[in-house]
Amino acid sequence: MSEVTTTVRPFSAAAFDQYIAEHKLVAARCTKCDGIYVPPRAICPKCQSEELEWVETSGKGTLAAFTVIWSGPTFMIKQGFDRKNPYISGIVELEEGTRISARITGIDPTKPTEIQIGTPLSVDFVEFGEGEAKKTYLAFKA
Repeated sequence: MSEVTTTVRPFSAAAFDQYIAEHKLVAARCTKCDGIYVPPRAICPKCQSEELEWVETSGKGTLAAFTVIWSGPTFMIKQGFDRKNPYISGIVELEEGTRISARITGIDPTKPTEIQIGTPLSVDFVEFGEGEAKKTYLAFKA
């Protein structure tokens, strides 16, 4: 885990999304108690300190939980997912000890009984759209 050396950004969802667009998975680290939080929080939930810093994670973790989604929200349907083309959403436990929800890639969602909790994953960034409408989404790949 390394400190992010870009301009200081607030500990907000918008700033987190900005790092994702730059293909960086970052966390907020409390400088008082060393708590690590992804997505970031402006106040440490453990010790209530506001003394936080951005740190880049290793981007590695394991699958802690998952669900296969056969009928997703509109923005996923626009990406081509439907009853014939499902996708996996999961909880990833990062090496740093915190968990985050993300799309899981590199695993066949049509065979959910073959998906294993504990599968090693690494950060993956999925882009959708073009030009000004292009958006980067956090994902993890098996």
